[in-house]
Amino acid sequence: MASYRGHLFTSTALGIAYTGASILYLNVDWPIAAVGGLLTAAGGLLPDLDSDSGVPVREMTHITAALAPILLLRRLAGYGLSQEQTFLACAGIYCFIRFILFRMFRKITVHRGMYHSIPAMLIAGLVIFLAFDHPDTEVRAFLAVGVMIGFLSHLVLDELCSVDINGVVPKLNHFAGTAVKFYSPSKSATLFTYAILFTLGYIAWGEVQATPGQAGSLMAHINELKQRTALQFQERPQSGKLRPAPANPKESRPPNIPLNVP
Repeated sequence: MASYRGHLFTSTALGIAYTGASILYLNVDWPIAAVGGLLTAAGGLLPDLDSDSGVPVREMTHITAALAPILLLRRLAGYGLSQEQTFLACAGIYCFIRFILFRMFRKITVHRGMYHSIPAMLIAGLVIFLAFDHPDTEVRAFLAVGVMIGFLSHLVLDELCSVDINGVVPKLNHFAGTAVKFYSPSKSATLFTYAILFTLGYIAWGEVQATPGQAGSLMAHINELKQRTALQFQERPQSGKLRPAPANPKESRPPNIPLNVP
C-alpha cells in the first residue's frame, strides 16, 4: 500500500497538470482551473478517510470539513441569508462534518472496503457537483472530474503497490484487488454504496434538467459556430453555378422593350 506522501505527491502532480492543461487547451479561467487542481490534489487523499487512526487521517478530516462550507457558499447565498446567518451556517456545517458525520463514517466503513472502489470515486465526484452551485453546468462537471481524477490515482497507486517486484516473477500480496473494484465481499456494503450513487446521480440529473437555458459554454460555442457557418453559406455568391429554373418560365423572360431605331 502506498504511503501518504506518495499519494500526496501523485495527486498534487496531477492537479498541476490538470490546471495547466485546462488553461492551455480548454480555455478555462485560471481561478476555476486552480480550484480544479486543488480538488484533484485533495481527491488523491480522500480514500484514506476510512482509516481508523493516523495523523494524515486527522489532517484530511479537518481539511474536508473546512472545504465543505467553502464549496457551499454560493448555494447558501442563493437562499438569501444574511452575512451573520451565512457565517453560522458555515460553522454548523463544519461542526456537523467534523464531529458527527466522520464519526458515523468510521463506524460503518472498514479500511479498503467499498470506499476504496470505483462507485465511491463517482460518489465523490457527484458530491462536488452538487455542492458547488454554479450557473454553468460544465464548471461543476470540471471540478467533479478533477476530484475523481485524484481519487482514481489513489486507487491505482494502491493497486500497483500490491505487486511485489522484488523476485524474478512479480507476485501479488494480500492487498491485491482491494483498491480498484466495483463491489466488495459484503453485499450490504455494496448495495448501500450503489444506493447512494444512484440517489446522488438522480438528484444531479434533476438539477441539470431543471436549469433553464443552460447548455454550457461549450455547447454555446458550438451553436454559435453553426449559426455563423449557416449565415456565411447563405451569403456566399453563387458564381459559376446554374440557377434553378423558375416555376413559371414566362415570369423569367425580360419585358419586350421596343428599340427606337432611326
